[in-house]
Amino acid sequence: MEENKKNENALPEEKVKSDENVTPEKDVESEENAEIKADVKKEEKTEKKKKAKKKGLTSTILLIVIFLVGLCILLYPSVSNFWNEKRQSQAIMNYNDLIADFTPEDFQAHFEKAEEYNRKLRLISEPFLGYSEISDEYYSVLDINGNGMMGYITIDKIKVQIPIYHGTSDNVLNSAVGHLEGSSLPIGGENTHTVLSAHRGLPSAKLFTNLDELVVGDIFTLTILDRTLTYQVDQVIVVLPEEVNELYVENGEDYCTLVTCTPYGINTHRLLVRGTRIENIEEGKKVNVITDAYQVDPLIVTPAVAIPMLGGLLIFLIVKSSKEKKKNQSLQKEKKKNENK
Repeated sequence: MEENKKNENALPEEKVKSDENVTPEKDVESEENAEIKADVKKEEKTEKKKKAKKKGLTSTILLIVIFLVGLCILLYPSVSNFWNEKRQSQAIMNYNDLIADFTPEDFQAHFEKAEEYNRKLRLISEPFLGYSEISDEYYSVLDINGNGMMGYITIDKIKVQIPIYHGTSDNVLNSAVGHLEGSSLPIGGENTHTVLSAHRGLPSAKLFTNLDELVVGDIFTLTILDRTLTYQVDQVIVVLPEEVNELYVENGEDYCTLVTCTPYGINTHRLLVRGTRIENIEEGKKVNVITDAYQVDPLIVTPAVAIPMLGGLLIFLIVKSSKEKKKNQSLQKEKKKNENK
C-alpha cells in the first residue's frame, strides 16, 4: 500500500519532468521558424530594393531618351537647313572656281547653244507640252560641270543664294531651285521667259519658304556663267497649278518668274513672282532698307528656345520621379512599423 502511494506521489513529478523535457524542443522550433521568417522577409526586402533601384534606373534612362529624341526633333529643321546651305554654298564656290578658268570664247560657245535652244523653243506652239521635241539638247546646254547646275539665284531680301539645276525632279527640288522645262533657258534677252521653281516649308531647306515676302519693286539676280542678270519684281499673283498662261513668252520682254506652292503647308495653288529685266545695279548704289524689327536666324532661335524647354522638362520629370521614390520609401517604412507593432 505504501509503495502504491509512493508511486502515486511520483507520477506528478515525472509528468513535470516530462513537460520540462518537451518545452525546450518547442522553443527551438519556434526560434528556427522565426529565423526562417526573418530571412524570408530580409530576402523580400532585398528583392524589393533591387526592383525599386532597377525601376528608378529604367525611368532615368527613359527620361534621357525622351529628352534626346525631343531635342533631335526640335533641332532637325535648323541643323538640316544649316547643312543644306553649306552644301549650296560649296556648290556655288565650285561653280565659280570652274568658270574662273574659262576663256571668253568658252563663254560665248555656251551662250550660243543656249540661245539656239531658246530660238527652237519659241517655234513650238505649246512649249510646256511639246518641249520633248528638243529635250535631247536640253540637259547638255549650260551644264558646264556635268551635274546639271546652270548657275545660281540670289534674293537679298529673303537672304538666299541657291544653285539652279536643269529640270524640276524631286532630287532637284528637295535641295535647290529647278528650271522648268518648256520655259526659256536663263540667259536673258528679248522674247524670253525663264521659270524657276523651288519648294517652301521643307524642314530640311529654306529655299523659297519666304518668297511671299517679295513685293513689286524688289530685286533678285541670276548668275549664269560670267553674266549677272538683274530682275525687278513687277507682278505677284496666285494661280491654280494648271494655269500657265502667265508663264508664256511675251514679245519684246525679258521675264523671269519664280514659282512656289501656296498657301503655306496647304499647297493647293501656286505663287508666281515675276521679274522684268533691268540694268545691273552697282554695289555702291544698292539701298539697304532697315526694318523696324530685327529677324534672328532660326538656326539660333530654335536651339535657344528648345534647349531650355527640354532642360526644364527633364528637370521636372527627374524631380517628380525622385519625389515618387521618396514617397514609396516612406510608405514602406510606415508599413514596416505597422508590421513590427
